Amino acid sequence: MQPPVAVQSGVRAERPLCVDLDGTLVKSDTFVDSLMVLARRHPGAFVRSPLWALQGKAHMKSQVASLVTLDVDHLPYNRPLLDYLRDEHAAGRKLYLATGADRVLARKVAAHLGIFEDVLASDGAVNLTGRNKLQHLEQRFAADGFDYIGNALPDLPLLQGAQEAMVANPDLSLRLALKSRNVAVSRKFQDRSHLLAALAKALRVHQWAKNLLVFLPLLLAHSFRHAASVLAAVAAFFCFSFTASATYIINDLLDLESDRVHLHKRKRAFAAGNLSVATGLGISFALAAAALITAAYLPRKFLSSLYTIRMLAGSEATHDPVSPWLAAFSIFLFLSLAMVKRFSELQNLHSRGATPSNARGYLLSDIEQLRSFGTSSAYASIVIFALYINGRDVVALYHHPTRMWLITPLLILWISRVWLLASRGLLDEDPVVFALSDRMSLLLCLGVAVVAYSAL
Repeated sequence: MQPPVAVQSGVRAERPLCVDLDGTLVKSDTFVDSLMVLARRHPGAFVRSPLWALQGKAHMKSQVASLVTLDVDHLPYNRPLLDYLRDEHAAGRKLYLATGADRVLARKVAAHLGIFEDVLASDGAVNLTGRNKLQHLEQRFAADGFDYIGNALPDLPLLQGAQEAMVANPDLSLRLALKSRNVAVSRKFQDRSHLLAALAKALRVHQWAKNLLVFLPLLLAHSFRHAASVLAAVAAFFCFSFTASATYIINDLLDLESDRVHLHKRKRAFAAGNLSVATGLGISFALAAAALITAAYLPRKFLSSLYTIRMLAGSEATHDPVSPWLAAFSIFLFLSLAMVKRFSELQNLHSRGATPSNARGYLLSDIEQLRSFGTSSAYASIVIFALYINGRDVVALYHHPTRMWLITPLLILWISRVWLLASRGLLDEDPVVFALSDRMSLLLCLGVAVVAYSAL
């Protein structure tokens, strides 16, 4: 972005500056965001929303705005642009919010920012976008003309008609159109993370580590020398990973409002406006389709669900049985990890004096009960593991089965540390992220692998 310059007295200082809202002042589309909130809070109305569109897009926007109120304090504003507008306002320039968003929402944004002279927006009858907006601005500012800031192809007529054209996070189609029509752009306000970085965040690639569990039956049965089994396990891994990422995206889209007020989740790709809802839906459907295609090449008994089911799915994919002891161990251990995640969320909310807002059914008063559930499940899993070590499967598979006992104190140390840090408010809310980034956890994991290898 070019550095802001002081507004000089003269024609430019007197000329009004009109700013688009969706994709420009705000990095996301507030109408689409409102639809996601509507789907979460009023699913029945969301299903009926296409009927509103039959009466025009302006009517549909008005209906959605009457049912959903976005939290304008936490919208993902384009910070460089907002700083520039505040400087212009402080210098005495008149700013106008000119948007296709419904006027109810637009006025709330304007009231929150306190820098706009007036709001020009859709009113339930007229959808103020493209040439409709241009005609309105030309009539309103016929004497002095106007400057305009936009971001997408519908803004092209306005940028062509403006005395000074500026853009914010311009999409590819607008950039190409401006270039082909030789429209000079005086300023560009870019506030968006790199596409690949945003995609990696949205897909939660680090969460794919959970799906390594599908390889566990293969490893414990010592069948990793069979190429067909390995390929089946790899296919199962990607099937789970694609499904998980598709689910994460849909969940993030439905949780936009609550994520934006969260200390850490507000940095997620969709909450921060670094990826659009349309992009998210497209990626989610593509991943789901890829998962279904992959699953078609796996045995019919291949399943899709939570931690323990991942192991069962891996067992079905590779035809290596899962020990009942191992299944029981995983149920209690992963229940503990699920509990510590919710416990950490509530602990962090409690420390900030906030309350849960994502409708998952957890209350701050549940903290101690979750701690009880989680710690008891954790130590139950360790007891089961100790019993498993004495089983016939271990004796048959390992030449030095007694060495497996060395894994027990490592598990005790790790699970105790996880819950201790969670109780202190020092644990990342996602135990997978914590395990992958914590040096002690990685060292303990290496220790478990070394012990298991020495027992072969």
